[in-house]
Amino acid sequence: MKALVLEQVKCLTLRDVSLNETVGLQDVRIQVQACGICGSDIHYYLEGAIGDFVLREPMILGHEAAGVVVEKGAAVRNVSIGDLVCMEPGIPRNFSPEVLAGRYNLDPDVVFWATPPVHGCLRETVVHPAAFCFKVPTGLSAREGAMMEPLAIGIEAAKQAAITPGDTALVIGAGTIGIMSVLGVLAGGCSRVFVSDVKAEKLNIAASYDQVTAINTGTENLTDRILAETAGRGVDLIIEASGSPRVYPELFQCARRGGKVVLVGMMNGTVPLDVTLLQARGIRIAPVFRYANAFDRALALVSAGKIDLKRLISKVFPFDEAIAAYEYAASGHPDVVKVMIDVA
Repeated sequence: MKALVLEQVKCLTLRDVSLNETVGLQDVRIQVQACGICGSDIHYYLEGAIGDFVLREPMILGHEAAGVVVEKGAAVRNVSIGDLVCMEPGIPRNFSPEVLAGRYNLDPDVVFWATPPVHGCLRETVVHPAAFCFKVPTGLSAREGAMMEPLAIGIEAAKQAAITPGDTALVIGAGTIGIMSVLGVLAGGCSRVFVSDVKAEKLNIAASYDQVTAINTGTENLTDRILAETAGRGVDLIIEASGSPRVYPELFQCARRGGKVVLVGMMNGTVPLDVTLLQARGIRIAPVFRYANAFDRALALVSAGKIDLKRLISKVFPFDEAIAAYEYAASGHPDVVKVMIDVA
């Protein structure tokens, strides 16, 4: 079958591959319909590595996908042939301590699409455990289904924030994950969300949602603006989604006493922390790594009309132009949130 293969850094091919994937009792075979391009895909394309995960041999890219079930195992009950489903890309090891504790996203042996050496799903068909496939409700498209993966991160951020209805929030970073975090905390009950970035185009997209206020930190001081907007109190919740070390340690000045900071953005290296400040102000820190049990919630919110994802699909490419799609996504257009590939 045809697949988009990262042969080596900055070298993509769209070629036939032969994968021996059989459908087990609890598996389904899916004809992939749509696949989004994630920032991690771009990192592997441009740099060949993310932390300890290093590209050492050709790898099929893609982990944000939706498609139609074309074959299923005898024990599968949750989906049927012909169903449009979206797929959670990380499969944990059965009965690990993390899985038993309900935090399967932390399983050190998780198998995650398009993370070396695991092949991704930017191909014609893929076999996947049915337990990690979710039926896309009627009225939603395959493209929207493919957006559930990044939205799941925003939902996980909102879960870790333990929002009290009416809370105010600051999301640092207006990229894809930052905007998904904005949507997650709004759906979770925040009354007002500030979002900061240096790119006006992305801020305009984020601010197109109700109850969202954009702050361009290229032209104004973030702490001064937040304190002015909150009568000197600070916001109840901060989500760091930029992955930039430059936002530290100032971001903690924007949190109210007893507030929470959720760390979503990942970065290389270390950042300074004023531990005394955190202790004196009672600021709690919650890290986020991927998500657990978030896909069904994401689908429910979008299906109910609580979250609109359509406006975030910036450009769509056909499968035979997948290489051009990656080149476009990697070029860093400031007005682009999500580049999507129609596989079928």
